[in-house]
Amino acid sequence: MATSGRGLRLLAVHAHPDDESSKGAATTAHYVAQGVDVRVVSCTGGERGDVLNEKLKDDPHIIRDIAQVRRDEMARAVQILGVSHTWLGFVDSGLPEGDPLPPLPEGCFALEPLEVTTEALVRVIREFRPHVLTTYDENGGYPHPDHIMTHTVTMAAFEAAGDPEAYPHAGEPWQPLKVYYSGWDPQRMIRLDEAMVEAGHEPPFADWRKHLGSRPRRVLTTRVPCGEHFSVRDDALRAHATQVDPEGPWFRVPLEIQQRVWPTEDYELARSLVPVALPEDDLFAGLRELDGGLDARCRQVPERDETGALVLEHRGEPPLPPLEQDAVGERKQDAVADMGDADGDGVDDVRRDEGHDR
Repeated sequence: MATSGRGLRLLAVHAHPDDESSKGAATTAHYVAQGVDVRVVSCTGGERGDVLNEKLKDDPHIIRDIAQVRRDEMARAVQILGVSHTWLGFVDSGLPEGDPLPPLPEGCFALEPLEVTTEALVRVIREFRPHVLTTYDENGGYPHPDHIMTHTVTMAAFEAAGDPEAYPHAGEPWQPLKVYYSGWDPQRMIRLDEAMVEAGHEPPFADWRKHLGSRPRRVLTTRVPCGEHFSVRDDALRAHATQVDPEGPWFRVPLEIQQRVWPTEDYELARSLVPVALPEDDLFAGLRELDGGLDARCRQVPERDETGALVLEHRGEPPLPPLEQDAVGERKQDAVADMGDADGDGVDDVRRDEGHDR
């Protein structure tokens, strides 16, 4: 794989500050080290996020102005990652809980008109001119309303950004050529647990593994070798001190074990306007070879079908159904709502360990 990324641009679209550090941060550092120009978009300010670090829960400064605290945390993470950053300007929707779920708060990101949120992202795309986008799958990676909206907005902006008739006041048309979803391979968790046990440690993901068979299986296509940048990822994540438990599972597996057992971050190629050869180890696979013609290709008005949709060279496959049994032999529970509480303690382990217990 080519090691020079000069002239290449990657746009990572996320829901909240801290998502850029928990999802794909080592990939970001990998490409920054190559000379790729990387921009992170935060669709919301994370204003409704809880303080997840027990040591900071009673800090009066944080309680008084969580919104500014999270902006300051994001500024530190941006510096660590070496990226540029754009606040898209919408308000965190929070994570509704209860049965039935309460309505989302008025004016939040998830309730904004799609044409409003799409135009905002199209403006960023046309200004930054990325060749590749990354975002979340149609379920948001996990079902937070802001994550799902981030997916919807990113895919709408991908369709619109190269159309000269769409949002004509949002800048000159520019068509990104590929979109990836951040991926999550259950085998990574299993192998890290096994390696930790072999090294004489407790398995940090034992609770999560109990319900792996209940989760849809994504068809991952692209594994970016970025293990040497895991320490940068961890430093960026720690910059979001209100959102990350320093004693939590994010940091329990020594870097040496992670780099040896699973030295990649994994993705699902969702859309491509250029031919692809799968599997890949590079988000820019098929684009580097275009050399000086890459920008010219992105400026061309893309071909569309009779419905007005982009004509694609590749469309991602739908997820596979959950297994009846997961990799450790546990039966799938019928109640999908319980799948995140693997150990039955009343805490959603997936949401807590994702850093989004909102």
